[in-house]
Amino acid sequence: MTVLRLARSELKRMTGGLLPKLTILALTMVPLLYGAVYLYANWDPYGNLDQIDAALVVEDAGATAGDGTVLHAGTVVADSLVEGNLFHWVPVENGEEADAGVSSGKYSFALKIPEDFSAHLVSPGSFDSASQAMLNVTTNDANNYLLSTIVDKLTTSVHSTVAADVGEETANQLLTGFGTIHTQMVKAADGAGQLANGVAALRDGTVTLHNGTTGLAGGADELYAGQLKLRDGANQLTDGAGRLSSGLSILKDKTATLPGDTQTLASGAAQVAAGNAQLNTKLQDVSAQLEAADQGLRTRVVESNTRLIASGVLTQAQADSILADFDAVAASSPVAAARTKIQTDAAQIQQLADGSEAVSVGAAQLAGGTPALKEAVAQASGGADQLHTGAATLATGGQAAADGAAALAQGAHKLDDGAAQLEQGAGTATDGSKTLADEIGKGAGQVPNPDDEQKNNLSRVIADPVAVSNVSQAKAGSYGAGLAPFFLTLALWIGVFMLVQAMRPLTQRALASNARSWKIALGGWLPFFTVSVVQATLLTLVVNLALGLNAAHPVLMWLFMLAAAMAFSAIIQGIVALLGSPGKLVVLILLVLQLVSSGGTFPWQTTPQPLHVVHEILPMGYVVTGMRHLIYGADLSMIVPTVLGLLGYTALGVAMSTLAVRKGKFWTLKTLKPEIAV
Repeated sequence: MTVLRLARSELKRMTGGLLPKLTILALTMVPLLYGAVYLYANWDPYGNLDQIDAALVVEDAGATAGDGTVLHAGTVVADSLVEGNLFHWVPVENGEEADAGVSSGKYSFALKIPEDFSAHLVSPGSFDSASQAMLNVTTNDANNYLLSTIVDKLTTSVHSTVAADVGEETANQLLTGFGTIHTQMVKAADGAGQLANGVAALRDGTVTLHNGTTGLAGGADELYAGQLKLRDGANQLTDGAGRLSSGLSILKDKTATLPGDTQTLASGAAQVAAGNAQLNTKLQDVSAQLEAADQGLRTRVVESNTRLIASGVLTQAQADSILADFDAVAASSPVAAARTKIQTDAAQIQQLADGSEAVSVGAAQLAGGTPALKEAVAQASGGADQLHTGAATLATGGQAAADGAAALAQGAHKLDDGAAQLEQGAGTATDGSKTLADEIGKGAGQVPNPDDEQKNNLSRVIADPVAVSNVSQAKAGSYGAGLAPFFLTLALWIGVFMLVQAMRPLTQRALASNARSWKIALGGWLPFFTVSVVQATLLTLVVNLALGLNAAHPVLMWLFMLAAAMAFSAIIQGIVALLGSPGKLVVLILLVLQLVSSGGTFPWQTTPQPLHVVHEILPMGYVVTGMRHLIYGADLSMIVPTVLGLLGYTALGVAMSTLAVRKGKFWTLKTLKPEIAV
């Protein structure tokens, strides 16, 4: 008996009548009912969320932004939600009505935008009142648990969008502020430079001031010395003025009779002048007479000589000699001496007359001026008294001035010291102001001054600093495509599991034959494999053609499903053949273990540690992973090792079936009458 004949005989038995054929057909359709129908029902649930009623409450009152624009962010968010048509948004008047609708199931959930939503959004413009805007969501897991997760994703998306928009505007204002700061710092740097120049000028001025205060201190010292001299001079002046006052008082007393005396003197001087004039006239007459007499004698001598020369008595030489002798005698005669004396006395008398006349005139003037002199002496005496008093006051003031000059000198020295310190401080301030100007200039260069394009770009980056670049090496086209690897694998296992409910793992006829155990085992497995191949083929055709799975490698996917059906059918057939009816419970337990450890929904690494061991041992996890690679178009390098592993599971199943054949060749009472039959 060959393996194929054993398999064909079992298949003939299962298709020998109408009911068996219908049974085989029904069993063939089990994977479709489980896998394809489930995928059909959940193929694109996110695309039908607009059929879910959601309450939308907009109570936002709006707010005024820092630039004066009025923001109605709540209305904008609500409009974008309605336009997005993700859910069927139903406007509701207030939050109480929305919450009541969620509680009753009228609305699946409620999204409420509070009255202060816009006010909180614009609050980052103020450092004192910045606060977060809130979106209030009301859910009820009694409506649907997964819906809460979907709503969380929705509100997260709304939060991210609004935060990015508001953050971009806030960042734009912030960057504008940086530009303003940069401009002001540039101005500050210029001002600091001007300040440095001014401080430098101040330093030069303080140098001049220091020099001036030094001179002032020296001048104050000289002034103090001069004030001391002035004080001493004032004291001397006081003494002299006292003596002058005393002398003038005496002079005043002595000159009391001076006007009368000078008048008498003037009268006598006039008489003396008149007498001197008369005497001078007489002497002049005598002198003239003597001169005339002398000249008359000489004339007569000349005339006598002329006559004698004419008569021949004398010669001219003799006449000249006689005249010379006459002149000599006349010059030495007492008369000539008297005449000379008289002329001399006359000249002196003339001088005396002139002097006496001047004395007379002066005496007259003196007589006329002595009353004024008397008055002047009186005034001088009074002035001397005043001078004495003023000199005393001057002496007192001189002492005060000396004291003030001493204080001035001391203050001037202090001022000089302060000017020196000011000069030193001005030098330090000059260096500091230059450093300040340089540092402010450097700081202004470090403060960003973005243009409009840079501000827009930076605002977007600051508002949303992390951008996710999704590079999808393999991507499921829909929610159903994402679950397809898991449910197709699960459908194959369930399909084979249903076969053992109607098909015999091993036939009694085969066990009674003398065929080899491995042949009987293969003959018992091949019918399971044949039906599972049909199940896998139908399931592949339906999900690809009817549901539109559009696998990246449809042919390889079909072949891989055949390999999975081969392994699953071998394991299930081998377990049930070896254990009998309890083996069906084992297969069911293995199904449950693989449901939770294969990673069909959540990654298997998230399961408890004991289930990791189950994932590593049982085949369904490997089949799910291989299906994902084939459906989504990922790396296929792991397909060959997985197929080899499935061949190993197939060999394991055949080995268990062979062991069951060997065990079944020995009949017992339990074989003829089992304790339980399922």
